[in-house]
Amino acid sequence: MDRNNNNNNNNDDDETPSSFRPGDKDDPRNWPNLHKWLMVAAILPIDLSVSWGASGFSPCMSDFAKDMGVSRQVATLGLSLYVLGLAFGPMTLAPLSEYLGRRPVYIVSYAIFLLMLLATTFVDNLPGFLVLRLFSGYFSSVTISNFGGTIADLFHHHDTGPAMSWFLWAATGGSPTGFVLFSFIAQGRSWHSVFRIMFFICLSFWIILAIALYTLGETRHSVLLHRRAKAHLKTTNTPGPPLPHELKQPPPSQLFTRTLIRPFRFLATEAIVQFSALYNGYLYGLSFLFNGAFHLIFGPSGYGYNTIGIGLSFLGIVAGVSLGLLTNIYQERHYQRQIALANHQNLPEARVYLARPAAVLLPLSLFIFSFTADPTIHPLVPILTSAVWGWSFYTLILMTLTYTEDAYKTYSASALAGIGLVRNIAGAIFPLLGRSLFVSQGTKNACLILTLMSVCMAPIPFILTVRGKSLRGRSPWAREHEGEEGE
Repeated sequence: MDRNNNNNNNNDDDETPSSFRPGDKDDPRNWPNLHKWLMVAAILPIDLSVSWGASGFSPCMSDFAKDMGVSRQVATLGLSLYVLGLAFGPMTLAPLSEYLGRRPVYIVSYAIFLLMLLATTFVDNLPGFLVLRLFSGYFSSVTISNFGGTIADLFHHHDTGPAMSWFLWAATGGSPTGFVLFSFIAQGRSWHSVFRIMFFICLSFWIILAIALYTLGETRHSVLLHRRAKAHLKTTNTPGPPLPHELKQPPPSQLFTRTLIRPFRFLATEAIVQFSALYNGYLYGLSFLFNGAFHLIFGPSGYGYNTIGIGLSFLGIVAGVSLGLLTNIYQERHYQRQIALANHQNLPEARVYLARPAAVLLPLSLFIFSFTADPTIHPLVPILTSAVWGWSFYTLILMTLTYTEDAYKTYSASALAGIGLVRNIAGAIFPLLGRSLFVSQGTKNACLILTLMSVCMAPIPFILTVRGKSLRGRSPWAREHEGEEGE
């Protein structure tokens, strides 16, 4: 039964419709843990499939280039335009949840993505394909704009860690797992067939999501409280007290203006957001760059592997990202201990603990990879080295997002939107530039250049540890949350 149909049945007579009271059964944070995790589990495959839409194209890119009569560099636009769509989708899709709720935004947006994906299986010209890829990325970005918010709907602030770690595992592991999976699918099949199979996989995920959303119900707090207020007015013919300021629905023009402008203000003025956007952009760009680079390193011109062999070479990154999911348990315990020692005050710096060794291991892994990714050396050596990169990738991404969320709280959606914009624009550009870099400079020199870039960014976690509090003190948005409880 949909929980939202009984908004008034579980309330005491003296309960106002303007907020959730402790123990309120309509508050998603008070749902049974099983129901919360069923919701997370239903959205998780959708989150994975967003990255699969990008990396799943890479194993069949050579067949696509041959069929279209274009170079592999031009064919890479099919990856880059999809990721570019991911950059702009959240800025316009996210505000819709404030009016419609998360459920219709998830279902309708992803359904449109499915239609675009289905159309891709029939297109036979380059311009049409590229347009479909751009809009496929735009509408598939629904989890980027809503999954983090759904977790915040379901869990109290101090309980979001485990769910966020799974969310980030899907977001960071989506690209390498997609390459592994679709390398098996692409072997011996045309690119049209690959997209057709991708469509049916994603369709099955959407059906599971729709069933879960309509069974468990809406989670967006402001929407639930507005429904409660309307039901109260209809029942008593008197309006209830106004909603808290943070839950009020601004006019659509104001909402979309704020959504479109504020992320750029954060990017222009907030050092924390700038640091996080820089790191996110580099890391995500590198993860998509590897789609083409691994083809050069492990493919016919390198180690000589076929499509499946190239896909299996991504297992090192998959293992590293998955290890990050496990080590985050330790990071989360460290965070809880530090919050307790700080008398439960807000302490974003406690999120940075494991990010510091990760910032050191990232360039070190790239440096070792640059000298070992050579056909004269056993392939297991660079693959194991890439696992270290995968762990660092996951740990650093998680740090930047959780630190930003803790620092800005009420305004974190705008801060994260700015970070996400930079991240996905970089993810679109890196594959285009990366192939040229590896072809012109060779694997060793290209990796050394990437190593140097990561060395330049390695101080960021240490700066946040030492100077984070003062940086937050200079921010009018972060300063509002100084002294608040971490819970």
